[in-house]
Amino acid sequence: MRFRDGTVVPALGQGSAGLGKGRHPQADEEEALRTGLSLGLTLIDTAEIYGSEKFIGRVIAGQRNRVFLVSKVWPNHVAGNGIARACEASLARLGTDHLDLYLLHWPNGVTDFSHVVRAFEDLHAAGKVRAWGVSNFNVRDMEKLFQIPQGDRCAINQVPYSLDDRGIERGLLPWCEQHGMPVMAYSPLGGPGASLLRDPTLARIGVAHGCSAAAVALAWIIRSGHVIAIPESGSVAHVKENAVALTLTLTPQELQTLDAAHPPPSR
Repeated sequence: MRFRDGTVVPALGQGSAGLGKGRHPQADEEEALRTGLSLGLTLIDTAEIYGSEKFIGRVIAGQRNRVFLVSKVWPNHVAGNGIARACEASLARLGTDHLDLYLLHWPNGVTDFSHVVRAFEDLHAAGKVRAWGVSNFNVRDMEKLFQIPQGDRCAINQVPYSLDDRGIERGLLPWCEQHGMPVMAYSPLGGPGASLLRDPTLARIGVAHGCSAAAVALAWIIRSGHVIAIPESGSVAHVKENAVALTLTLTPQELQTLDAAHPPPSR
């Protein structure tokens, strides 16, 4: 997977919205993230509001150069020099001097995208962020962004996308492909409760490949080479299952079966 500036990014990463919150023993969650890194899931996604940045900082200590690190600024922190301050705070919690990718978490309430672009470009010029992007933007938001000077330097849009949430295929995904911009899919296993893990069609295809339903769902998402998936897991076993998606190719027949079970949005 490549950004338009040539940066190579892993097709499969690791999310962290629910990590470091006591759902699993902390040592298990840390081991799960480290296992993911060793299996090629070297993109780690976090955000200032997740409360997982310090936790991730501990995991990546001593191996920062192996990690493609993503964080996000909350829209309330955009005004004035808020983006620069939020970035500094994230860097301190993560124990690093730069982010590989810094995103605006939501467009909600942000009236001046040009201010955001300028702040991101300043951070880029200062070497604090290697690239910047957005999250939860629709086509209208993206078009507004691209009309701003340097707005087209946006590297990625991070949005929900999975077999049972295919809405972006109607407008946003084609728009991003047309502009050579990858998409990062969060909740790729169906969001809270990971409903797709209990999906009988995915399970059947998994059996045929000797892998989990999760691996099939993730292989489906990253199949085009235009989408990065960031499943979250606090378990070593689940991370190992997820990583299988990197080498799993679904047959045309299997893709048809998945379309029948989870129809794409009508155009």
